[in-house]
Amino acid sequence: MPKPFSKKERAIIKTRLQEEASTCLKLYGMRKMTVDELVKRVNIPKGTFYLFYPSKELLVYDVLNKFHDEIHAELQRQVENIQEPVSAGMLSELVFNLYRKVETSNLFSFVTSGDWELLMRKLPQETTGNQNLQDDISIERLLLLVPGIDTKHTKVYGAALRAIFLSMIHKHEIGEDMFESSLKLLLDGIFIQIFKEATP
Repeated sequence: MPKPFSKKERAIIKTRLQEEASTCLKLYGMRKMTVDELVKRVNIPKGTFYLFYPSKELLVYDVLNKFHDEIHAELQRQVENIQEPVSAGMLSELVFNLYRKVETSNLFSFVTSGDWELLMRKLPQETTGNQNLQDDISIERLLLLVPGIDTKHTKVYGAALRAIFLSMIHKHEIGEDMFESSLKLLLDGIFIQIFKEATP
């Protein structure tokens, strides 16, 4: 029976797995990334991998979730730093800049390569449902800046913003030269609608 890992050892191994998974995603994409490659890079037995993750997909999900949390934390920081009365245009610009940050990250190639769709099909439904709930909570915090907002539509707004994010999968079909302009137009429309509904 193998010796159990200490809490510190577990944290180190988990961090290393996430780091190497991130590197492998950049190099190969999710389809070609293997558990064998990961354990070789982290220098652990293959059986040890499964003590941390039941599948490579759940490891990839953890890596993406970490980036997702960083983006949401940045949004929260920017929201907290707003000193003037908030407007639809201001919130639209804030979210647009975060979308652009995603576009320059490794997440963008992950989404546009088809790996995102593959991951969503392979993950347990309760896992993706939890992610949507976290998005809704973050959107609710953002919407609390809008004077008179009724947060009962938070899930719809969250779903609309997710839909815009997922449009990145079809950037080529939408038209790469017009993609950013159409993205901004869609975001403006959502936030104008939010402010309109908040107006008594």
